[in-house]
Amino acid sequence: MTTMTETSARFREFKMPDVGEGLTEAEILKWFVQPGDTVTDGQVVCEVETAKAAVELPIPFDGVVHELRFPEGTTVDVGEVIIAVDVAPGSGDVPAAAEAVQQPVAEAAPEAEPEAPKGRQPVLVGYGVAETSTKRRARKGAQIPGPAAAAVQAELNGHGAKLPESRPLAKPPVRKLAKDLGVDLAAVTPTGEGGVITREDVHAAAAPAPAVAPARAEEAAAVPAPVAVVADPAGRETRVPVKGVRKAIAQAMVGSAFTAPHVTEFVTVDVTRTMKLVAELKEDKDMAGVRVNPLLIIAKALLVAIRRNPAVNAAWDEANQEIVQKHYVNLGIAAATPRGLIVPNIKDAHEKTLPQLGEALGELVSTAREGKTSPAAMAGGTVTITNVGVFGVDTGTPILNPGESAILAVGAIKLQPWVHKGKVKPRQVTTLALSFDHRLVDGELGSRVLADVAAVLEQPKRLITWA
Repeated sequence: MTTMTETSARFREFKMPDVGEGLTEAEILKWFVQPGDTVTDGQVVCEVETAKAAVELPIPFDGVVHELRFPEGTTVDVGEVIIAVDVAPGSGDVPAAAEAVQQPVAEAAPEAEPEAPKGRQPVLVGYGVAETSTKRRARKGAQIPGPAAAAVQAELNGHGAKLPESRPLAKPPVRKLAKDLGVDLAAVTPTGEGGVITREDVHAAAAPAPAVAPARAEEAAAVPAPVAVVADPAGRETRVPVKGVRKAIAQAMVGSAFTAPHVTEFVTVDVTRTMKLVAELKEDKDMAGVRVNPLLIIAKALLVAIRRNPAVNAAWDEANQEIVQKHYVNLGIAAATPRGLIVPNIKDAHEKTLPQLGEALGELVSTAREGKTSPAAMAGGTVTITNVGVFGVDTGTPILNPGESAILAVGAIKLQPWVHKGKVKPRQVTTLALSFDHRLVDGELGSRVLADVAAVLEQPKRLITWA
């Protein structure tokens, strides 16, 4: 689907793209531009939230923002025009007041929005079709008639106002890197051919990051209280709109729980040797720069167990009545984020060495914590790990991620009395729980997988002997 059209040689429109896999709508979270602002090809103009993640949208052409069609907080169907840009500013005069352009969309008079069509297709495949019609929230912004932005700009220029200075030359990925690092491109000395700023230039200009308290990698991100709430006057109830990622989570969990017959098995294991290995790896120069923690060894143990029992790495195809055996492992890690639980995955995790797996885990967690996980990063998972132990919880009965056959829950690692070599000693102990789809994973297979994970954690040398 194309996301832009030409309304004339002068004005171009940018449509809401399908930023996920077959998603039909997205909510505009924040506009980074206003009418009258100059934009360049690749510049991020807004952030939207789909049923899977928050995504930044770059504009694909240069010009001056003419009109924002929807205010922040509006849910927009894929394919609808969200912004119009004057690509030839100053080529003609249109009557408009400067105040009309400069006033933010969110402050203009409200305008009723028509009811959305009935019979909409499901937002995510397999989660069911909404039978009731939906209504889009009322627009808060007024339409700006004609190419007002160019006229206002021309008027400002005639009164001595400065034109926006030309933006430094840099490719969109470099601009995004600079934004993430807080670097002003205007202050960066370019070294690329033709005065283009490179990634190395941005890194060189980046100031040292402020020291922060170390965070455990497996914690992902803290979950703050929801913000879009409606409270009753007496203060006895608070209602939180169900939308975006939270809506998708609810649909996915209901769909998974009532379509896949879940079975959960548990095992308690002595992980003292694993904890010693973690301490040793932290001092290993080959692991320098890699965040080493128990989750890394647990992830590697699960990959070993899958290699020894490949039938668990599969999916149930209801339409074709087939079991789809996966010859690759995209390892999902459940992460709590400000917008809800998401499960990004490490692509082809089975091919990675321990240092590579550690780097991938660290990148996955930091991206999730910043709320920048893309829909592509959450697609195609085959098995998942959820670490409830970071909350002090001993274990749980996790629900399968839709389309997957198994999920491993890791409980808190605690010092407990344990019979070791015939004597009761204090040992580091945890409880593992494996939920699996009983349509394609029977009790024997599920038990072997869970037993193998436990065996590796009890005797980490099996990472070598079973490799």
